[in-house]
Formats: sequence, structure tokens, C-alpha cells
Amino acid sequence: LIVGTPTWNTGADTERSGTGWDEVYYGDEFQSLSLLANKPVAVFGCGDSESYGENYCDGMAEIHDVFQQQGCQMLGYVNALEGYAHEESKAQRGDVFCGLALDLVNYEDMTEDRVSQWVDQLKNEGILDAPSSSVTAEAPSAAVAAEVVVETTSSTTNTNEAELLLAKLQQENEELRKLLSVTAPAESPAAVLTTNDGFTPHYNSVTGSTMWTSPDGRKCYYTSSNINSSP
Repeated sequence: LIVGTPTWNTGADTERSGTGWDEVYYGDEFQSLSLLANKPVAVFGCGDSESYGENYCDGMAEIHDVFQQQGCQMLGYVNALEGYAHEESKAQRGDVFCGLALDLVNYEDMTEDRVSQWVDQLKNEGILDAPSSSVTAEAPSAAVAAEVVVETTSSTTNTNEAELLLAKLQQENEELRKLLSVTAPAESPAAVLTTNDGFTPHYNSVTGSTMWTSPDGRKCYYTSSNINSSP
């Protein structure tokens, strides 16, 4: 599982993303998701290391810690000392980031290579491997199924193993999508309303505030007014 987040709620202790993730992290449904236990997970964050150099990709730290507390196997740590110009980041743990930190504002030309290298790193670290403790009473895990398939000498061994793993991942991702849709706020108009200057509102039911983002995603401001009113 690969998950990512921006950092709109700069400087906050929690709910730093300013997105729908903030309503999912600490909900009962998410906290009770047993399917996350021992699951390989990697995180990435998007930020502006020059304008927000003291809080660069702070949201990535929170999404990492939330999934780690669920018992996930966290992968994809990246060297934070090379190619970055930030001052501080909650996502930096010693000399490494707890995931892939991206800066499409100042270093967009480095993004493609960073992502490509990170994907190769995740494959080497086992992001596609099935979790070892995912056996349920309803069906065998991908790991158990893989052991059965490996015992055969058929030329379809690798194909069958990949199909089993893919089916399991699709099922788990669908459950996560359902969780996101259930916990999303009812006030969906925030996704389509815009002001005369082009800013789009994003209502956060946890904080009771509305974040307005510019069309290019580089500027934002907050209001506490009703979601249906313009700032």
C-alpha cells in the first residue's frame, strides 16, 4: 500500500494535511482495520521546501506514524541530506525521511527520477510481498496460496501467484475506499464551489474551518465562515 499527503495545515500538531485524511486517521473505523496489521506500507509527501522550509512535508510524518501505529511494516525511507534545502521537517528521522519527500514547486525537474528510484527501492524492500500474518478464517492469505503454487512445476506458477496477490490487494484497497467515502463530510459542495478569484474551498469538519486553495495549488488561506459563503 502506498499513501501520500500534502501539508496544508502548516504547524499543526495533528490533522496537518488539511485534506480528507484528517477525518480518517483517528476514526473508529480506521483504528479497527485489522487488515492493516503487518501490511507493507510506504508514504510520500508533497511540499514547498523553500516557502515552508521549517515545516517541509510535516503531513507525511503524521500519515507515516498513523499507519505505523496500526502495525504496518513501513518501507521507503529516503536520505534527507542529499538534494533537499529545507530547514526542519517532522518527517525527518535522523538522516532520513520516513518516506519520499517531493517538491514540485521548486524541484519539479527532480520528481520523475526520485519517484522512479523510490519505486525500485520499494520493490527491493518487498512492497509487493504478501504480509506474513494475514491469514483469515474466510480465505487463505496470498502468502499461503503462494506456497501452494510454488510446489507445482507448471509454467503458470508465477502468473497464478501474481493474480492471487493482485486480487487480495484490490479487495483491501476497496475496503479502504469505502472507509474514506463513509467518513467523508456530507458537505461535498466544497469540492466544486469556487470564488471569483478562482480559489476552491475544502471544508474540514474536524476543525470547523474552510481552506481555500488557488488554482495552481501554491496559495491558500483559512476561514471559519459557512462553507457556502465566499471568503
